[in-house]
Amino acid sequence: MTDTAIKPLPRFFGELVSVLFHPLFIPTYITAFLLYVHPFAFMGDTDYYKLIKLLSVVVNTCFFPAITTLLLKKLGFISSLRLPTRQDRIIPVIASMIFYFSIFYVSRNQVDNPPELVAMLGAIFISSIIALTLNNFMKISLHAIAMGVMVGFFALLAWNSLIPMGMPLALALLIAGLTGTSRLLLQAHTSKELTTGFLTGIASMLIASVVAVP
Repeated sequence: MTDTAIKPLPRFFGELVSVLFHPLFIPTYITAFLLYVHPFAFMGDTDYYKLIKLLSVVVNTCFFPAITTLLLKKLGFISSLRLPTRQDRIIPVIASMIFYFSIFYVSRNQVDNPPELVAMLGAIFISSIIALTLNNFMKISLHAIAMGVMVGFFALLAWNSLIPMGMPLALALLIAGLTGTSRLLLQAHTSKELTTGFLTGIASMLIASVVAVP
């Protein structure tokens, strides 16, 4: 099946889900959960402090990588914002890796941050290293990596938490399933690329939970 053979409704669904759960947005969603939904992660902090914390994550994990990719497209270093080829992904992933390390390093040294946040930020940095390495061999799905990090995060949270976390984990699994389906509908990746990406994300979260938290 060629790209033009994709029917309008599946294409719309695939594009919508791919945008809503773009890899650049996942760290922000997880951080927002810790700030505004989790009852203990930032308990007692002011709304202003929470907003500043959220903005710092947004700027470093979403805004800067997105702006860098836009500039690379304008300068002709990449062929499309969708990064359709392995070659297109090299510079954007390296740039994102720098921003990810920056926010991870700063957060790790702020003693008021909960370990869950530090581990998640460490996981996205680790996953970018693995993604860049595997990019030499296959067009690994960056969406699937983000989904793996998200599912791994909520799985660890459910495992370690004293309060029920089954619903957030179930929602994360649902989102991961929808996102993987959308990438298949758009013919953006093969099942192998999606599976490898998802396992990479989970592995990155597990590694970060052990080595990234002070």
